[in-house]
Amino acid sequence: MAKQAFTRSGAETSLDEIARQSGVGPGTLYRHFPTREALLEAVYRAELEHLAAAAQPLTDTKAPVEALRAWLLLFVDAVAAKQIIAPALNSLVEDHKKTFEASYARMHDALRGLVKGAVKHGDIRRDLDPVDLLRALVGVAHVATSPDWQQSARRLVDILVAGSRPVK
Repeated sequence: MAKQAFTRSGAETSLDEIARQSGVGPGTLYRHFPTREALLEAVYRAELEHLAAAAQPLTDTKAPVEALRAWLLLFVDAVAAKQIIAPALNSLVEDHKKTFEASYARMHDALRGLVKGAVKHGDIRRDLDPVDLLRALVGVAHVATSPDWQQSARRLVDILVAGSRPVK
């Protein structure tokens, strides 16, 4: 509920409103998340963990290149959440990189595994650096000034996947 509220109304959303929407009292929310920063951090960390954990089910249910594409689309959604939450975290958490180091590592491992599977299957070129895919998508998010940047980023996922095919 907190992620939805922050996404809808920004990082300054009323914590009492989040508690109400979650069906808990404000005291319960504050017992688990004593500060706005703690709740923002929990939402962001959960988003990264969800993204990392999504790789395996995608691998189990889709062809390797389709699993990679689906994961990249989830990454676009995670970037959207980060754009709302990160500015507040950057100003509130002194060393935000250290705070999320383990989550970032899991996320990168998940992407490397997806790319490796697609390379092994012959769908993606061997010289692809998985981090380049992330850089391209984050770049779109950072330069976009319009509210429809997510649609652009989703189109970019298809362009990146098509451009990452082996040269024949």
